[in-house]
Amino acid sequence: MREWWLLVGLLCIPLLAVYLHIPPPQLSPALLTWRSAGAFFTFRSNNIFYRETYGAVGSSDVVILLHGFPTSSLDWYKIWEPLNRRFNRVIALDFLGFGFSDKPRPHRYSIFEQASVVEALVSHLGLTEQRVNLLSHDYGDTVALELLYRSDHNRTGHLTINSLCLSNGGIFPETHHPRFLQKLLKDSSFLSPVLTRLTNYMVFSKGLGDVFGPYTQPTDAEFLDMWTGVRFNDGNLVMDSILQFINQRDEHRDRWVGALTSTFIPESIPFVPPNPMLSTVSVLDEHISHYPQLEDPTGFLNAYFSFINAF
Repeated sequence: MREWWLLVGLLCIPLLAVYLHIPPPQLSPALLTWRSAGAFFTFRSNNIFYRETYGAVGSSDVVILLHGFPTSSLDWYKIWEPLNRRFNRVIALDFLGFGFSDKPRPHRYSIFEQASVVEALVSHLGLTEQRVNLLSHDYGDTVALELLYRSDHNRTGHLTINSLCLSNGGIFPETHHPRFLQKLLKDSSFLSPVLTRLTNYMVFSKGLGDVFGPYTQPTDAEFLDMWTGVRFNDGNLVMDSILQFINQRDEHRDRWVGALTSTFIPESIPFVPPNPMLSTVSVLDEHISHYPQLEDPTGFLNAYFSFINAF
């Protein structure tokens, strides 16, 4: 009996160590460069990271990039320079709880709050009266739809949206199928605190790799940068709260899908089959999966520029 308890104790020690603390990875040169090229502004006492560059001379066009879950503004790095040659200002941010932005806990993260973060950034940059183009992905699609709803209903502080491009965002809740771990994190108040601490790089990279195409997988360095962005400021510990956006999509389906189907603002949706979508649709190569801007930046940009240059 004594030996049995000793064995259990030995097995529990590493698990306890994992649960209590694993130091986050060091920022890579790529992440350090990305952060140093950006800045921060304050939203409700939280620091929000954003990056802005000036590009095309003689143009007043502005594009705002809204990233997906669970990554960050770094998702746009492969298409940043081409966008910079087309637009006068290219702007991206890390949503609250993501990337280099603050990750308060406990905190009730919501799509509504993230939309307000974007509006606050637009005000901070002096673009309140400027017509802006929104280019979004995944989680960012739902934030974009809330911004669209506010714009169409003339809500105070709303953006003036010139165009909207959504990509792979589970816009229709009934067609979105969360992964098993996501279901556990968003619905299990008992298990969530344990799972957020026990999730490690191997679990993360395996799960994220599954949503990339078989021939377009991130490099090891890219996987590590994505994971480092999650771990920065203990972001892994707020994943369960952020994942409530899946439940919010169900609850507010009529509001957000309704905004998409009733607006007069030009829309485009690049996607990979078999995602069912509405509006102007671009179909990319069948080997491209959930992150088209990373997996096929040229194809993604061609589809986007064809849309944006058509009006």
